[in-house]
Amino acid sequence: MPDPDPSTHLLTVPVGDEQLCESVAAFLAVGLAAGERVVYFDDDTGDAVLARLDDDGIDVTGPLRSGQFHLVPGEFTRAALLAPLDELDGLLEHTVRSALDDGWAGLRLTGQMNHGLTRPGGHRLDEYDRTLARAVRGRPVHALCVYDQLRYPDELIAVMRTLHRREEPSSPLHDDSLLRITEIGPAHVRLAGEVDHGNRPHVRRVLDLLMERVAHGDTDTDTVVADCASLRFCDVAAAVSVIHVADELPVTRRLRLDHVRPGVARLLDRCGAPFAAQLEVRVREPRALCVAEAVALAGGEPS
Repeated sequence: MPDPDPSTHLLTVPVGDEQLCESVAAFLAVGLAAGERVVYFDDDTGDAVLARLDDDGIDVTGPLRSGQFHLVPGEFTRAALLAPLDELDGLLEHTVRSALDDGWAGLRLTGQMNHGLTRPGGHRLDEYDRTLARAVRGRPVHALCVYDQLRYPDELIAVMRTLHRREEPSSPLHDDSLLRITEIGPAHVRLAGEVDHGNRPHVRRVLDLLMERVAHGDTDTDTVVADCASLRFCDVAAAVSVIHVADELPVTRRLRLDHVRPGVARLLDRCGAPFAAQLEVRVREPRALCVAEAVALAGGEPS
């Protein structure tokens, strides 16, 4: 029998910031598309989340101006984590009611809570999570709780897993907390983070795997695509390796790098990309807002 509760209370346990930003940006984007109010409680990753939204092609300037997107600055997030539980309960109640009264289809909440680990005087994070669960239950409210492995101890993550009915699944092709490679389609991957000597072989392995699929006719395309919108850095050897992949392709196959950042594109050019006939590089200039700009667009400090 379907669950009549319209709310969701999800847990995600990222292994690093690339997965964190991927999960949070995707969660917020779903709410924006659905006409919900989305709220991000920043502590120290707001700039990175905004950058990932930009990488994903999500323009948040309109939602910030209209009040659909609220980005709560770190000082307000930290104050909420140190407030008594009854005040926190009241804040959540106000946020839910405000979104619905303003005509939004629902409310979507996520953010950082790691400040509660480091400062005395705040309540325990499991108590915070139980308060959040009570606030969303029975309402069109969706909450994503982020407990990443870089900031939270394993024993706390284990407790938090028991408090959530659902955990967001994750199955990357590779994730070493510096570079995350995810599969978008049979011949389409996304690179996020940085490529260096330690993870360079994994990029080559993944590209070779996709090329094999194309060669065996397992896809309906002759082009392997790597989305590089979130690839901030690669070293010279990695750039040369990618060019060699393209050089080794038969004339009927192609490798396309989409949304390449200008700095990475310049490195590829210096390493010979313009002379690789089977390689196509499409450049995109990031235009992400920072937290201060986002708050200013929304009209200043949250009420």
